Amino acid sequence: MEYKKTTPDNTVTRDLIKIAEETGNVYETVRIIGKRTNEISAEIKHELNEKLQDFSSSADTLEEIFENHEQIEISRFFEKMPKATLIATQEFIDHDVYYRNPAKEKDNIEDD
Repeated sequence: MEYKKTTPDNTVTRDLIKIAEETGNVYETVRIIGKRTNEISAEIKHELNEKLQDFSSSADTLEEIFENHEQIEISRFFEKMPKATLIATQEFIDHDVYYRNPAKEKDNIEDD
């Protein structure tokens, strides 16, 4: 995944009220971003585990553990990645997150 390219490298202060204008409710916006954050975290964890799976063996000696530079580089790359919350917030701002509220849809159907 190309998460590194989707979020800014520096810290950005965001106006949560402005972000919430799309849904009309701050709490709903936070819930949407939170659910997307959990999805992104799971994807990143799965990707990291797949890459580190190549290095696992049942009989590592102490020297092999300390000399495994490739594994260290992979871990450093994932540590430097932006946090899942920042990624999810940026996706929401860029309108890359699909969401729906079944309760609101039900109210709209009943009003018609």
